[in-house]
Amino acid sequence: MKKKKKMIKFLGLIGVFCLAININAQKIKTSPDSTKVFYDKLFKSLEVAYLHKKDFDWKKLKVETFENLNSAKDFKSSLKEVKVLFEKIGADHSKVTYQGKNYGPSVEISWENFSKQWMTKFASKPQFEARVLNKKYGYILMPNISFDDFSSGNVHKIAQPLYDKIAELKTSNKLEGWIVDLRFNTGGNSAPMLLALYDLLGDNVVWGTLDANKKLTNSTKLDKGVYDQGEKKPSYIKPSGQLMDKSKVAVLIGGLTASSGEVTALAFKGRLNTIFIGEKTLGKTTSNMVVSLPFDARMPLSIGYDCDRNGIYYEQIIPDIAVSKQDNFDDYLLDKNIQEAIKFFSK
Repeated sequence: MKKKKKMIKFLGLIGVFCLAININAQKIKTSPDSTKVFYDKLFKSLEVAYLHKKDFDWKKLKVETFENLNSAKDFKSSLKEVKVLFEKIGADHSKVTYQGKNYGPSVEISWENFSKQWMTKFASKPQFEARVLNKKYGYILMPNISFDDFSSGNVHKIAQPLYDKIAELKTSNKLEGWIVDLRFNTGGNSAPMLLALYDLLGDNVVWGTLDANKKLTNSTKLDKGVYDQGEKKPSYIKPSGQLMDKSKVAVLIGGLTASSGEVTALAFKGRLNTIFIGEKTLGKTTSNMVVSLPFDARMPLSIGYDCDRNGIYYEQIIPDIAVSKQDNFDDYLLDKNIQEAIKFFSK
């Protein structure tokens, strides 16, 4: 009985101890010290890894930022200063995410530059499509693909079904060309996008990263279905059938093709039998790494420039054939972009 009482007392002490830890953790998040903890780590990350880290006086910026933070009521309200800081350093492809909300520079979009058809389709949050048009042409709509689990297994889980749908079209039809539609691809993670498109890209370097001096620091290649960035456990798909890396491909791009959407477009730069149709892309062609910050915040941070397989950097991707506001998603064959693609296939 004494042992039982001692055990109950011991468990009670553990409960009190755990409660104390939780209370202290909450105090850290809500006290003024939390702001310092957070911004100290933020500045350290910027000084070490930011693409343009050598262009700024970080001590001066830190003093200015902390002076502005004196007026913040709590940690959460202090995050509005992230936008001010990022605008000062031109970090327009970076942000801080905390409790499901993004803090950073806003992207100005001129919606009048988009057709009504495009706006309606965009509002519907378009999903991946793989279909045959006019019994002759493969059509792939590759939307943005975003997720938090970057493990090889999760990327495979996402990419394989997309690849399989494209492979099914390949084996079931004799197609004269392929249309890769990136007009709604605002970014996310390029790995599942490029793995899904493996048959069209083949075993090649598909894109790379340049440093601030535009020197190549890293190349990403596809090799037998593996997305190789030099990792121990790379992402992959299980390919089937023959490659289509010599087939004609028309890549459709637009004003909201951005970030990883632009990387997906870049992967086709330097590829034979390829044409780009539509409008110039948004221009978020920097490579980002995700930095973990205090209190479960995350920061996608620009650390390099994106380049094509030949090491060429594009601030924006410019189409070979310009088409503006002539989309048609009710009847794809009436879409001017697709009509231009078919002309290319017929040459």
